[in-house]
Amino acid sequence: MDIASATALWFLPVVGPICLWVMYTDMSRMKITNNAVVCLVAVYAVLGLLALPFDIWAWRWTHLLVVLVAGIALNAGGAMGAGDAKFAAAAAPFIHLGDLRFLMVLFAATLLAAFAAHRLARATPLRRLAPDWVSWSSGERFPMGLALGGTLALYLALGVAYGS
Repeated sequence: MDIASATALWFLPVVGPICLWVMYTDMSRMKITNNAVVCLVAVYAVLGLLALPFDIWAWRWTHLLVVLVAGIALNAGGAMGAGDAKFAAAAAPFIHLGDLRFLMVLFAATLLAAFAAHRLARATPLRRLAPDWVSWSSGERFPMGLALGGTLALYLALGVAYGS
């Protein structure tokens, strides 16, 4: 992995809980809140200055813009929810560009695992642990925040363990 272990260690303790918050709210309400997205951007704005050299910190803001534009286009085409697009954009600056291929594989694996776990829980008595969650009765819709939040948290955790 190209992300520095020290950088991932700066981010993980603060970003991890935000990812859990996103996963929870998306499963319970099928919404990724603007507050969660703003918190993620604020964490990058503040901790990024401590964890990264200024030029890299500044350059990674373009990652947010590129992913936001792509997310808006996907949302307009009905392929992605607006909250998903905003969260992906807010998460983009945390990703080292050299890890993009790894991140895509990690996202694919996390998405498959999250989808299978969600559908399994929805079809079993586990559903009774949180009977009012909107995602249980959302038909074909899937709380993508479960996979997006999981991917970012796993990426940073793996970065701590295996980063450069």
